[in-house]
This record gives sequence, C-alpha cells and structure tokens, in this order.
Amino acid sequence: MPVTAEDTTDEAHRAIEAVFRIESARLIAGLTGIVRDVGLAEELSQDALVAALERWPETGVPDNPGAWLMATARNRAIDLLRRQERLARKVETLGRDAEREPGPSEAAFDRVLDRAGIEDDLLRLVFLACHPVLSTQARVALTLRLVGGLRTDEIARAFLTSEATVQQRIVRAKKRLAEARVPFEVPARAEWGERLSSVLEVIYLVFNEGYAATAGDDWMRPVLCEDALRLGRMAAGLLPEEPEVHGLVALMEIQASRSAARTGPKGEPVLLLEQNRSRWDRLLIRRGLAALARAEELGGTVGPYALQAAIAACHARARTAQETDWPRIAVLYGALAQVAPSPVVELNRAVAVGMAFGAEQGLAVVDGLAAEPALAGYHLLPSVRGDLLARLGRAAEAREEFLRAAALTRNTREQALLEERAAEQGEDGRAK
Repeated sequence: MPVTAEDTTDEAHRAIEAVFRIESARLIAGLTGIVRDVGLAEELSQDALVAALERWPETGVPDNPGAWLMATARNRAIDLLRRQERLARKVETLGRDAEREPGPSEAAFDRVLDRAGIEDDLLRLVFLACHPVLSTQARVALTLRLVGGLRTDEIARAFLTSEATVQQRIVRAKKRLAEARVPFEVPARAEWGERLSSVLEVIYLVFNEGYAATAGDDWMRPVLCEDALRLGRMAAGLLPEEPEVHGLVALMEIQASRSAARTGPKGEPVLLLEQNRSRWDRLLIRRGLAALARAEELGGTVGPYALQAAIAACHARARTAQETDWPRIAVLYGALAQVAPSPVVELNRAVAVGMAFGAEQGLAVVDGLAAEPALAGYHLLPSVRGDLLARLGRAAEAREEFLRAAALTRNTREQALLEERAAEQGEDGRAK
C-alpha cells in the first residue's frame, strides 16, 4: 500500500507530540525564567508547538527538535516583550534595543538555549508547581501539565474526572501562585524540608494512582506510573545530593517492576504473594536497588521513602514468596512509624507482624486500629483483618470483613477480588 501525504502528516504529528511531551517542561521552565509568568510561558510554549505542527509536516522533523522549539519560543518571547508596553521595564532589563546594543540582549535570551540554565529553571519550575500554597489536587494537576507535559484531557482521563474540572484546577493554581506572589526560584536551604516534601508527595501521589487506582474499572493505570517515574528520575537528576529523592525513585522503580505480574489474563488483580516473580522486571529492580544504594551512600537521616524502598527491596530480593524476610520488614515498618507515624503505616506493620510472627499477633495490631478515625472508611483495614482471620480459621468473621472491604472500595476490579475472597470463606462460615 503506497504511503499517502496524510500518512506522512499523521506520522509527523505523532513525532511532534512525542517531542513536545519530552521537551515541554524545559521549554516552559526556560521561558518562565525570561517572562517570570508561568501562565505566559505555557502560552509561548504552545505557540511553538503550533508552529511545529504547521512546519514540520512539510520540512521534516529537525535534527534537534528540542532546540528548534526553544529557539522558536525564545523569538516569540522577544517579540512579545518588545510589543507590550506594560512589560517595558522588564524588556529594558533584558535589553530591549537589541538592534542598537545586541550583546546584552542576546546574551540574556540565549541563556534559554543553555542546557545548564534550563536545568536550573526546570528545578525552579518543579518547586513552583508543587508549592505548598496550592491544594494537593492543584499541585498534582499543575505538575502533570507543566512538568509532566500531559494534556488536560490526558490528566482528566487518568484521574477519572472531567476535562473542565482539570482545566479549572490549573487556571486557579496559576492564579493562586500569582496572588501569593510565589517567586520563580529554588527555595533557600532552610525551607527545603517542607518544599521538597511537597515535590516528592506530588510525584508519589501520581505514581500510586497509577499503581493501584482508587476508582474506576482498571486495577492499574501504567501511563501514570510511567509519568511519575519520569518525574522522579528528573528530580533525581536535578537534586543528585538529596537522599530522599533517590529513595523515592528506588521505591517507584521496584514497585513498578511488578507491574506485569500484578494483573491476570482478564485484568484481574494478582496479590503480591501470589505473583509470578519471573514476570518481575529485573532491569527496574536493578535500577531501584542502585537508587536505594545511592540514598544510603549519601547518609543523613533515613527518610520515609528510603525506608519504604528498603521494604520493597526485601520483596525484590526474595526469589519466592516463602523466602521473604518478614522479620526485617516488620522492623523497617517500625522504623517508618517513628519517622512518619500514620495509621496506614501501622496497618502495614500489622501485615508484616502477622507474616513474621503469626496471624494472632498481627490481628492484635489491627484490632488496636479499629477505633482510628482516619481508617473509618479505609477498605484495606477490613481487608487485612479478613486475611488474618482467614488464616486463623475464623471463616465466618473473615467473610464479613471481606464483604465490608468490598463495599468500601471504589475500584471495581478490587471489589470483585474482595467478593471472591469472601465467597472462598463459604456461606456457612466454613472455608472452601
């Protein structure tokens, strides 16, 4: 079949979209460094994308498409700053009269094409998009849009919400940043605790929504995992001396290594201890263990992501489920509870205690969480309790807990799994 002009155009458009997804964060970061307005920077980057869509189908994709997009956006920024009188002082600072005195002006704008300068601006953009002044939902949406390069419809589809809702979140987030006069800068070291925690929280929230979807018909949304991994690796490159960044990357790499084994032939969930470990991605495991080793080499206080990565590493190193070092996992969860205390961490510790020292001891930890308000509607509390009860031979109670968990989850795949586990306990309280 002959290749048509339409086929060539479609191929060019796919190439443009792929390039833009990769380069958009650096593009927006560099432009924000010039115009000091993240909303305007995004508009300029979109202008460059439109120009590519118009020209590349005819001329072909350039050898260095990222540089082409950056140069195009840079020129539009220059034109805009010259044209708008309200930005006269900013234009003058950058050197408005380029024709009369080209040196300073060109040097200022050419910084956008400098890789080191772009990386600095990219780090500023990450801290800006994840600023604590924004709500969690706004931080996630803005980060995926500006840093992740996702379109609004892609974000909406990933989080099972409307495109209009996502667009509103992004618009409001930009407005909030402007109203709060949040500077486009890397925060002072004294402020890094909260600010870096916010960045890592956003990345891990994106990953978790892909790894174990909280709602909808799919057990996993791999695209979100991939986007989070890309963001995490980017952060590690920008902050190579921060152990917790490497800890987060290690955690995501190791967890992502199990993706192929986490679903069955029909998309049904497969629990960790039942997974075919030959399907685990050994490359991702090696990358994760290397990132964990890097976090440990950097030293300092061991943070929550590095501890969770160490737990994930225990599973990754076990050739079979039976070889899992559950006593060490229980100890690590105890350490995690000291660093980042939460009922969810304690629930996970209960699982490890139950596996390491017997279901009776694990159940005692779980029962101590029964009155915890934060877990009142959390489906994994009755799910864990049901599993421990089933192992103790208390089938009727286990069945009740699995059904309660099924009623609480919003993910249809998980709901079906829990109902199946309830059925395994038998109607008469005798396990099948």
